[in-house]
Amino acid sequence: MTFENQLRTVALLGLLTGLLLWVGNLVGGPSGLTVALVFAIIMNFGAYWFSDKMVLSMYRAKEIQEKDNSRLYRMVREVSQLANIPMPKVYIIPSEMSNAFATGRNPNHAAVAFSEGILRLLNDSELKGVIAHELAHIKNRDILIQSISATIAGVISYVAFMARWAAIFGGFGGRDRNGGNILEFLVLAILTPFLATLIQLAISRSREYIADASGAKYVHSGLGLASALEKLEKDIRQKPLQANSTTETTAHMFIANPFGKLGGLAQFFSTHPPMKSRIDKLRRMQF
Repeated sequence: MTFENQLRTVALLGLLTGLLLWVGNLVGGPSGLTVALVFAIIMNFGAYWFSDKMVLSMYRAKEIQEKDNSRLYRMVREVSQLANIPMPKVYIIPSEMSNAFATGRNPNHAAVAFSEGILRLLNDSELKGVIAHELAHIKNRDILIQSISATIAGVISYVAFMARWAAIFGGFGGRDRNGGNILEFLVLAILTPFLATLIQLAISRSREYIADASGAKYVHSGLGLASALEKLEKDIRQKPLQANSTTETTAHMFIANPFGKLGGLAQFFSTHPPMKSRIDKLRRMQF
């Protein structure tokens, strides 16, 4: 299943990149394509290099040492050794919400953050499963993958937004107002941002499955994480995170959707797979 999700990630990133290239070429031909690519590269660099500092600051996370919370610090060190990656910096978020995330540009410059709520909610086995999941994100370089997908989707949405404004002032389609050109505009301005967002969210969900499986392998069991996810789903449903511009742009980083359970078609617009699916897969894993 992990291999299948890896292939799915590659395919989705390829599709998202192809969509970007089509949009850039449609708007400005080869020059538009170049501008879109340069724009994407610049934004990728910024997100890749500085996102860890920004998101930790957003949630007022404080770095700790072993003397500050020996239970958490020692578990992170133990699982880091099992995952064969350098020990990341450890942070605690001063919040009653129950969640955790990993960030950083690579395994040598990484951090894991845990809310005060999750530390009180989970027992040692469950917390170890959560730590393993977050370290899997670091080892698999999911922070980079998700930064790239989010940036490409953002560029596509920005270009579509500019195309809509250009159409209002007669800038798009002025050279040829035939039916084909109008159709291209409608696809660019309306459909492509929607498709880009769906692809980005599908990538995020595939990486969660992979992190679940990889983390379970580090600790030789998926049961701890499965139990943790059950508790997190129930707790988050009772105490969902307030949705705003900050939390919505960082929701994909958390181990569980911080806004509560989504059902039906809403699952296609979620950064995380359905909890039941994740839990069932973890419980079926054998070591």
